[in-house]
Amino acid sequence: MLLIFAIAFLLIIRHHAEPTKSGGGRRGANGGPVTLTTSTAQKGNIGVYIDAIGTVTPVYTTSVVSQATGPITAVHYKEGQLVQKGTPLVDIDPRPYEATLMQAQGTLERDEGILAQAKMDLARYQAAWARDAIPKQTLDDQEKVVLQDEGTVKLDQGNVLSDQIQLGYCHITSPIAGRVGLRLVDPGNVVQSTGATTLAVITQLQPITVIFTVPEDNLGQVQPRLRQKAKLVVDAYDRAALQQIATGTLLTLDNQIDTTTGTVKARAVFDNKTGMLFPNEFVNARLLVDTQQGATLIPTSTIQHNGAVSFVYVLQNGTAHMRPVQAGVVDGETTAVTGINPGDVVANSSFDKLQDNSKIIVSSKPIPASTSGSNAP
Repeated sequence: MLLIFAIAFLLIIRHHAEPTKSGGGRRGANGGPVTLTTSTAQKGNIGVYIDAIGTVTPVYTTSVVSQATGPITAVHYKEGQLVQKGTPLVDIDPRPYEATLMQAQGTLERDEGILAQAKMDLARYQAAWARDAIPKQTLDDQEKVVLQDEGTVKLDQGNVLSDQIQLGYCHITSPIAGRVGLRLVDPGNVVQSTGATTLAVITQLQPITVIFTVPEDNLGQVQPRLRQKAKLVVDAYDRAALQQIATGTLLTLDNQIDTTTGTVKARAVFDNKTGMLFPNEFVNARLLVDTQQGATLIPTSTIQHNGAVSFVYVLQNGTAHMRPVQAGVVDGETTAVTGINPGDVVANSSFDKLQDNSKIIVSSKPIPASTSGSNAP
């Protein structure tokens, strides 16, 4: 009885071991070839990028305030208007400043007349002194009177110039080219020269910049290129990092690292001719640091992992061969690798059924996701 039981037990073990030896558990229910799709390794160039979150920051943002006191007589700008440097924005009642300027001009004209009379007297005293008709002290006194009158005229000229400047403050124009925000004042509002009330906010849109952060570990990649005066391309993407908004160039790095985050700020400039970049908008910035030439490129989805080991299935003569690879630069759906050669055909689906030396059938149609997992053998 014991002999019969032992024979039966061995038969049961052999029956359960046969599918494993033939690989049927990984090659399909019938132990046949694995149907899969393929990709071909290509030789090409791939960019080395640094990805970061950035903020669109205008080169100039100007808050226009009043330097004159008085009621507003006119608001010339419209909300959201694009203005040029010198475009009229706001007018303040100029009449008090015109009156003050007129007084200063009158004082100047009077003192200029006094100076002219003093110079005429000086000329007569000089002629009389030449004839010994007056004492020298009289001539000297008149020379000093002329100098005093010249000083008075200069003071009057300064007052006139100051009043002209004050009068100019009543006609406020845009100091930069850009876009005006929402209207902040209305005609009739009284403003003060202390600048407590903002009359308009103008932001420059073209060009515009994006400020983003670069990890300090990547400074060794960026700084040498900047010293070489290389133009490093920066792409700005939307919040979801799906749509490219604009392309610009790296302008500069900040002069110190933020010790709390271990990053340094970088500024990229964009011409923004389409106006797609909006001030204070959050964007995803991609800085192209370098480009690897002649790399072997494969789709990222073809690379499988078993712990720290990366590998692909290279297809030769209808058989899949496991080949270890070293993954390098990743750019979206493409990865640069070493360990295979350009032109090698690799599996790109059905990884849950593949193992080393599996027989395969190449499908021209996509394999359903349920049969194209990425488990390691």
